[in-house]
Amino acid sequence: MADAVRTHGLFKRYGPQVAVAGVDLVVPAGSFAGLVGPNGAGKTTTLSMITGLLRPDGGSAEVDGFHVWRDPVQVKARIGVLPEGLRLFERLSGRELLLYNGRLRGLPKADVERRAGELLAVMDLADAADKLVVDYSTGMRKKIGLAAALLHNPSVLFLDEPFEGVDPVSANTLTDVLRRFTSSGSTVIFSSHVMDLVERLCDWVSVMSAGHIVAQGPLADVRGGRSLNQAFLDLVGGPRGQGQAGLDWLGARTGAHPGEHPGARTGAQPGEQPGARPGGQP
Repeated sequence: MADAVRTHGLFKRYGPQVAVAGVDLVVPAGSFAGLVGPNGAGKTTTLSMITGLLRPDGGSAEVDGFHVWRDPVQVKARIGVLPEGLRLFERLSGRELLLYNGRLRGLPKADVERRAGELLAVMDLADAADKLVVDYSTGMRKKIGLAAALLHNPSVLFLDEPFEGVDPVSANTLTDVLRRFTSSGSTVIFSSHVMDLVERLCDWVSVMSAGHIVAQGPLADVRGGRSLNQAFLDLVGGPRGQGQAGLDWLGARTGAHPGEHPGARTGAQPGEQPGARPGGQP
């Protein structure tokens, strides 16, 4: 099987901080691939370099056999991108946004209008097609962003945390569209730190930690008979209980809440016995 994405020695430094340290990433064509790792592992930086949004300090990246920096026109014609921190033209309606994106891609007007209408319907945005994007919810913004990324029918789709902040209904819609996309032989690569989601959707997984790829391959191979979450913890490691030292007080209950006088719950005043009546009456 040909590779949809291949990188060799991809490297990026921000001042003294190495964000990506010689990444060799491989994603076969037709895969539903997950790029997983803890926060700060280098996932977003890696995807930004592969999609041409960020120039690497070293190494190379290819998409469908085309070099990202030597053949940028060929690469950009073949990819769709839904980046983290999605920025949209908020003073356009959803429909206008898709039409604008399609014309920027050089698609014929009739094709753009037809595809935009179909995508709006599939994304459950038909009723909101003429609302301004600024008034869209987080889930609606993710869906219109995905529609814009799919409009030109790319062969490889890159998604950075596409389900972050998305409600279950919108997430189900996104999932259905992405599965349909890969069923035709196209490729999805999405980053996430939610292992259950990746395990449910993906057939190929790459695990990043501290700027390195520490494992990659078919989901079953990476799991190795474990849950993906357990495999991830075994691969990435991390402190095992060290951060809990000194927290013996956490959750402890001594009968009184902080700042509450022991007699507060019974109505007793300082110096009185709980249950005693004012004036010393029984």
